[in-house]
Amino acid sequence: MEKTDALEALTALAHPTRLTVFRLLVRNEPEGLSAGAIAEEAGVLANTLSTHLGQLTRGGLVSAERHGRSIQYRVDLEGMQALLLYLMQDCCAGRPEVCTQLIDALACRTDAVAGQPDLEEQT
Repeated sequence: MEKTDALEALTALAHPTRLTVFRLLVRNEPEGLSAGAIAEEAGVLANTLSTHLGQLTRGGLVSAERHGRSIQYRVDLEGMQALLLYLMQDCCAGRPEVCTQLIDALACRTDAVAGQPDLEEQT
């Protein structure tokens, strides 16, 4: 990932509604959600949601797939992974033991994330 791509992705996430939508789609992976379901769960108007989904798509974090008359939105896992790897590539100066808690959390080890507040609670 290039710096400009990382900035585009981070810019896409730098809005409360877009961050909420992105996290909602992460929780609903791999099935994804329709625009209507996203709007309902995120409490966003459909026309506003369209703008936010467009920004997340341009940031390489969300993809859309048509199923008949419906469009299903999903997290672009490759885009998310590329962003995380870009952010972490120089982590800990080559000393992974310094990043053990982060590595455990990324591996979805529940004991590593137990007691960590949800981002939604912090806003």
